Amino acid sequence: MDRIVRAFLFICLLVMGPTGYAQTKRVVQGMLLDTESRPISGASVRLIADGDSMGTSSSQAGFYTFENVKAQKFKIRVSSLGFDASEKEVDFPEGQTEVRVPTFMLKVNSNMIEEVVVQGVLTVQVKGDTVEYSTKDLKLREGSVAEDALKKLQGVEVDKDGNVTAQGEQVTKVRINGKDFFGGDVKTATQNLPANIIEKIQVVDDYGDMANITGNKSGDSEKIINIQIDPKYNKGYMTTLRAGYGTEDRYQATGMWMGMTDKSQVSVLGNLNNINAPLFDFNTMGGGARRRMGGGGGRGGSMFGGTSGLTNAGSIGVNIRHDFSDKLKVYGSYSYGRDDNDLLTNSLTQYFVENGTQDQYSDSTANNIFSSHRFEGNLEWNISDKDYVKITPQFGFNGTDANSSSFGKFFDENGVLDNSDTRTEGSLSDAPRFGISGLYNRKLSDKGRNLFMNFNYDNASTTKDYQGILERLINDPNEQGSTLGEIYERTVQELKNKSWNAGASLSYLEPVSEHGKIELSYDFNKNNYDNKQYQDAFDAADNVLPNTAERMLNYHYDQDYSFTTHRFGASYAYENDKIKYSLGAAVQPSKMLGDASSDDASAVIDRTNLNWMPIARFEYKFSRQKNISINYSGQSNEPTLNQILPYAVGNSSTNITYGNPNLNPEFRHRVMMRYRSGDFQKGNTFFAMINGNLTTDRIVSYVKRQRVENVGMVSQTQYLNESDPVYNLSSFYHYGKSLKEKTYNIMLMGGVSYNKNISYISQDLEETSGTKNIANNWVFNQGLMLRYNPSENLEINPGVRYAFNHTRNSMGTNNNNVSTWTPTLIGSVNLTPTTIFGADFSKSFNSGYGPLTSANPFIINTYIEQKLLKGQRGTVRLQAFDLLNEQTNLSRTVQESMLLDRQTNRLGRYFMLTFTFKLQKFSGIAPVEDNMGHGGMRRPRM
Repeated sequence: MDRIVRAFLFICLLVMGPTGYAQTKRVVQGMLLDTESRPISGASVRLIADGDSMGTSSSQAGFYTFENVKAQKFKIRVSSLGFDASEKEVDFPEGQTEVRVPTFMLKVNSNMIEEVVVQGVLTVQVKGDTVEYSTKDLKLREGSVAEDALKKLQGVEVDKDGNVTAQGEQVTKVRINGKDFFGGDVKTATQNLPANIIEKIQVVDDYGDMANITGNKSGDSEKIINIQIDPKYNKGYMTTLRAGYGTEDRYQATGMWMGMTDKSQVSVLGNLNNINAPLFDFNTMGGGARRRMGGGGGRGGSMFGGTSGLTNAGSIGVNIRHDFSDKLKVYGSYSYGRDDNDLLTNSLTQYFVENGTQDQYSDSTANNIFSSHRFEGNLEWNISDKDYVKITPQFGFNGTDANSSSFGKFFDENGVLDNSDTRTEGSLSDAPRFGISGLYNRKLSDKGRNLFMNFNYDNASTTKDYQGILERLINDPNEQGSTLGEIYERTVQELKNKSWNAGASLSYLEPVSEHGKIELSYDFNKNNYDNKQYQDAFDAADNVLPNTAERMLNYHYDQDYSFTTHRFGASYAYENDKIKYSLGAAVQPSKMLGDASSDDASAVIDRTNLNWMPIARFEYKFSRQKNISINYSGQSNEPTLNQILPYAVGNSSTNITYGNPNLNPEFRHRVMMRYRSGDFQKGNTFFAMINGNLTTDRIVSYVKRQRVENVGMVSQTQYLNESDPVYNLSSFYHYGKSLKEKTYNIMLMGGVSYNKNISYISQDLEETSGTKNIANNWVFNQGLMLRYNPSENLEINPGVRYAFNHTRNSMGTNNNNVSTWTPTLIGSVNLTPTTIFGADFSKSFNSGYGPLTSANPFIINTYIEQKLLKGQRGTVRLQAFDLLNEQTNLSRTVQESMLLDRQTNRLGRYFMLTFTFKLQKFSGIAPVEDNMGHGGMRRPRM
């Protein structure tokens, strides 16, 4: 082993070691201008020679400089968002130690809307799929992190839990310099990366690697953020250490170290606290070289962490990136985390029936312990100017130890108590996974002829042991104070589920004119499932409960099936300075094939479908600062395991699910329109989005709920394909206005959504067809936010939000309205140059939640901090959270046959004293003397 380690280190030294050039004092200088002779600042400039590479960026005046140049012959390569890339070959004249490269005159990219220069700073650029913000003119307090910068960007919002939305869509990934950081984990990047090293922030509608490489898009986009580090911070390190202790035995201990060179970056993060501040989101995985489409790509396990309840969190991770050369780059990360969460929940569930609603009131306590490992690596290799390869391996493991107890009361449609249940549940599960994806791109000509292919294989499994105990008291409907009978059921369940997903795609582009090209594409995807589900039931004396016509609790099921799709497409794409569109058609045959068996029966699953769909994309530039894009996508979704299992499944005799092996996969058509407009010189921005979905063969539920004598309320669920199309619509808009050099900012945002939910309902367990219910759900949101920010030392943010949720059912008179008003006030001020005071006020006015409406929390957070030590590298902060001790969560979920209101606990009042030490040191830059505290009140992960 020692020999292997020494050999590996020797190879790394050979690869990463210094070149053999002699040291010189030779200097290369140059200048960048656009076609109107305006200087271009912040552009990426690289000096490339055999075996060597140097990088820098242009100054505000457009100049760049390289010192200690070793090569005699080299290339200068220039790239900047909004301009076509350019390159020049340069020879050093004999005997000279300085050379001036002829000025680059960069041409504006035809797809780019004109950039706007405000007081010499490039503020905003809008591209078809990208909005880029410069952070140089943001009024940020020293010690701010990336999240604080995001809060000041028009069209971007960060909620109190750190979730980021941009232009009305959830941000799913964050990249740094174009590469995944800790698998793209949003909060890990935004809450830990210092804002002072950021040069630009890009909000991107990302369609995957194929679109990024070839320009041709397919499927749906993801909203991602790419953070570009200022090149002057490419050499050096930064570190932050924090320790804190408070009332209620609250504690926090965190640390971060990040080191960077021109070719390498290493980040190490650690976290230990009981203030609901997990460091990583283990539901996030990097995209890899091909987007996963279900099957083995599933990560298994439960959602990690969360803002509800009380959580003890511990985690550690490392992210590494190294460029062996301009052609070969590797990057990846490993993370480990453990969360111990205690959750209290009060809920009201209303089940829709013909004559009204049947209500369930429930109180529950739960303890969930999650542990996760995650590794992801990426290798990118530019084999030549025409050949590019990317390989991404991924490994992970999730473990869950979950225990809960609940007490519920069930009332019939007349408001009469039917029964009360006490349920205790416990489970242990393990979910390992691994996968690999890759892509290869070949440029067949300089005119646009191109061949692209990718693949993925993912394998996942879940092993789970479950035990549940149901104790039910059945009430006499005629005499509510008396009990008719009791039920005791203990179920023991074992699950062994395995799945894998494999896919590949091939795309060929052929130019047919100056502006047009034809694309031929093929995509293959297969999800395979091998599931075993065994359950046994016992009474209070530990005797086996026999199966009856009304009770199916003992079963041993095996299921092995696959879902395969082939997609063939052909389209014509056109692009000029104003317009870009793609038109074509695709056909997608799909097949679901397999079998399911029990101890005494078996069933065959064999379903074939064929879907035709258009290929349609459209982008139009009204002007250099205004554009619109429309995109269509189609996707086939197979049923879940329990939806097609042809047997009864349930952990109690009172709640049983029957699958349907004759289900067809549903097919979703989606159209999304995005509009972007702005007069950035005047400080105006406007973003709007409309999204529509229409689903054919929608899989809907058929729910039967009936009171059975000596059993109480019994629920049975079946599944079927809806013959009518099911659709939903959503919209969003954001208008922003900046005045007096961003001193005053006004933001008006909101949206409307409509969801059509269909289910079939019956109050007779023997009924074969129920009554169709259409639950029409409307959600309206509106917000007005103001910001007064005259300098880095003072910021005041008042605002108000309103949300209205209306549900109207076609069956009966089950109409529900819920509304919430939330005024807020957030601010911070420097009392002295080294003393900062901040406060956060938020009041909620809830209406329509029934017995939960009384939860109208008034949340007050505040802090005061003092800088100290030499260079002010230390900070002491005294902070108070939830001074009135009113923290709670309220939520509403609307489904086809039910409505659920939930109230959960959150971390309540406590006081904490923390000490933070921070140091930054970069080549040519003095140590940054600031603190880690910032204007926002939410606790940072780091």
